[in-house]
Amino acid sequence: MDASRTRALGKAVSAAALVCCAVLAAGCSPTAGPAAQDTDRATTDRAAVPMAANDLQNQYQKVIRQVLPSVVQIQASRTLGSGVVYDDKGHIVTNAHVVRSEKTFKVTTANNEEPLTARLVYSYPEQDLAVIKLDKVPAGLKAATFGDSEKVEVGQIVLAMGSPLGLSSSVTQGIVSATGRTVSETAGGGTGATIANMVQTSAAINPGNSGGALVNLDGQVIGIPTLAAADPDLGGSAAPGIGFAIPASMVKTIAGQIVKEGKVVDSGRAALGITARTVVDDRYQPAGVAVVSVKNGGAADQAGLRPGDIITRLGDEPITTITSLSEALAADKPGQKTTVTYQRTGAEKSAKVTLGEQ
Repeated sequence: MDASRTRALGKAVSAAALVCCAVLAAGCSPTAGPAAQDTDRATTDRAAVPMAANDLQNQYQKVIRQVLPSVVQIQASRTLGSGVVYDDKGHIVTNAHVVRSEKTFKVTTANNEEPLTARLVYSYPEQDLAVIKLDKVPAGLKAATFGDSEKVEVGQIVLAMGSPLGLSSSVTQGIVSATGRTVSETAGGGTGATIANMVQTSAAINPGNSGGALVNLDGQVIGIPTLAAADPDLGGSAAPGIGFAIPASMVKTIAGQIVKEGKVVDSGRAALGITARTVVDDRYQPAGVAVVSVKNGGAADQAGLRPGDIITRLGDEPITTITSLSEALAADKPGQKTTVTYQRTGAEKSAKVTLGEQ
């Protein structure tokens, strides 16, 4: 529910400050009295500040003009969300929880007042991503430019674009608050996915923003807004200023496979190859993950785990719930070697495991 531009902005501010100082220094000639200096300084300050503000405003408007035409509204029978034009062939990337189990959709693009028909190509709930395709590609359809997630830094200014509450082509502004977050969609109608390396942002993410674009000031999509944090003290409603976006690099990896192969063939997500459930202790507190079944030939099977074992640790991470196991796996990669600690008939055991792929 995407720091070169930061450095660029920093240089612009520094340059403005240097220009201001240079003007002030020129005004401090021996022939200028204190009153003249004060007048010059006040005049210069009033002139410089609006210029800096206008520069940033102009950059916002430039980015909006550049990217907003690539952000669409997606309407299913029971859901309303957003999407980003992936290529000029009519492929649109969005969230899996926007498309849910439906196959056809109405899509409103920036250049068309009448909705267009689109059909599902493939949905990948494990990463909460999906691709749909327009039946007919309208003239002027513009694909977005996706950025490099490795270059995203805390403090970067970002814009969130989408259709919150059905208000199409809406834009909110904030910063990158954190990177590398692992977040589980445990409520709010999501897919239940656990997603690693998410971008946290202070830009407002509201219902309907899902599947839209989180954009940097270079006009690059750095993430797909997916969910907002829920505040238990507010009855589970969205916590202001805490939203999360799937990083652009992951979007390109998953969407690229779907467009080319029609499905995800290489998820890059680690797996144990089990079905499991959370168990509780005699105080009804989460106490581990019980193995219900083991995939034949999977990572857990090869490590010697069997139904009834209770997993309590994966590597250095304590495991108390299904969510904590998913989060630990999300931080690992297929083929990575680690240790799984578990209980069997009351005795603690451990085994080396080579993680498989989800």
